[in-house]
Amino acid sequence: MLVKTYGAAVYGIDAIIVTIEVSVEIGVSFNLVGLPDTAVKESYQRVVAAMRHSGRDFPRRSVLVNMSPADVKKEGAAYDLPIALGILAASEQINGDRLSQYMIMGELSLDGSVLPIRGALPMAIKAREAGFKGMIVPKANVTEAAVVNNLDVYGVDNLTQVIDFFNGLLSVEPTVINTREEFSKGVADFDFDFSEVKGQQLVKRAFEVACAGGHNILLVGAPGSGKSMMAKRLPSIMPPLSLQEALETTKIHSVAGKLKRGSMLMTQRPFRSPHHTISPVALVGGGANPMPGEISLAHNGVLFLDEFPEFSRQVLEVMRQPLEDRHISISRAKYQVDYPAGFMLVASMNPCPCGYYNHPTKVCVCPPGAVQKYLNRISGPLLDRIDIQVEIMPVPFKEMSSDTAGESSASIRARVVKARHIQQLRFKDCKGVHCNAQMNSRLLKTYAALTDECLEILRQSMERFDMSARAYDRILKVARTIADLDSSPSILPSHIREAVGYRSLDRSSWGVTSPLP
Repeated sequence: MLVKTYGAAVYGIDAIIVTIEVSVEIGVSFNLVGLPDTAVKESYQRVVAAMRHSGRDFPRRSVLVNMSPADVKKEGAAYDLPIALGILAASEQINGDRLSQYMIMGELSLDGSVLPIRGALPMAIKAREAGFKGMIVPKANVTEAAVVNNLDVYGVDNLTQVIDFFNGLLSVEPTVINTREEFSKGVADFDFDFSEVKGQQLVKRAFEVACAGGHNILLVGAPGSGKSMMAKRLPSIMPPLSLQEALETTKIHSVAGKLKRGSMLMTQRPFRSPHHTISPVALVGGGANPMPGEISLAHNGVLFLDEFPEFSRQVLEVMRQPLEDRHISISRAKYQVDYPAGFMLVASMNPCPCGYYNHPTKVCVCPPGAVQKYLNRISGPLLDRIDIQVEIMPVPFKEMSSDTAGESSASIRARVVKARHIQQLRFKDCKGVHCNAQMNSRLLKTYAALTDECLEILRQSMERFDMSARAYDRILKVARTIADLDSSPSILPSHIREAVGYRSLDRSSWGVTSPLP
């Protein structure tokens, strides 16, 4: 007897339908075909044990399982459940009339329990697109998959429940989630707030400008000056995720297996902070079994690279293309996948190897030339993609011991959202451009045109500080964002002056003067 069940395979961050054909005929053998990996091939042992502990017998006949399309590699143990149900239906141990109406995925334990899987959300989206009535998933994944509306999603604990469901002996209610209501609950719930930060008004302002325009930012300061502490609070002032952004971000984390059990849509922008020993593959994604890397897990959020110069040169250089294109294509001999990578880069570094160059009270003990050599660990093309560079000074004791709370993240966020709304209207007809940081030269001429007074201020600043040519466009983009924060239709002299102040490392004198007294 021939029976078909349906599952899905994740490719990139999307899913494709996998048809599992099970044929039980006269003979004694078991064959699994259709390009399965080792984990799929090992399903035989798990399925036999799970059926036995669920009161069913594995048929002592010739069993052939074909997984179609045969040219797509099937990976992981999530096909255990559809394979088991196909065998049970083909051997007439369950009623298989309704199997074609459901997508079924789940890993089986030896005692028949159904274990969690990766990628339940993109699979559920594909099930709805393909016209399935419902989807059967492990109980631990049910809230994740139930985010998809117009699809009946059933969470099961063990194989016996699924058998009774298809035999009509058990009535299971589908899980229903009000996606918009649940999403709105956690949008403004943050663990960190800028009101807890004492002093550092310049850095707070730089963060506000960076979030308002989507600019990458580099923090340079001595150890203990608060770089990491403030970076962790950055998501609290970024514009809230839209429902579409939340869905896309959740899909990536679902595929990577990073969602917590029982979680639904991600309501806050991701904050990823990999260690500087990370490999290029772990950063951009890929591997023997393709998985999203850190830059994709930070999509629609923040990628924070602490101790920026300590990352290997190769790791930093692979970010150059994703920073421009906002996606990464992973090409290998056997596959090619695309992952989104629209993240905001936030990096921090010490000014020199000892950490105390330009420190107000401590003396730098680095030899002459060490400061510039330390900065040169970061290539010019990568620095060219960082719009804002800010030096951070330690907080004075008077401000540190003050009981006065700083401005809350909610207040800063309100200004950021207002500035982003201005940019959305500005770029509504520009495909692929959503904020000022993404403007090209043509858009800069249109939306960041300078008056003669502003142009003269910029010329004097660049000549005085001997700034590089790459600073010119970056200053214009940041000035345009500062103008948006002030709701100014044109760039004013004050906006240019503030934008020039955010290019610390472009000054020819930085790192050249001897740090020794």
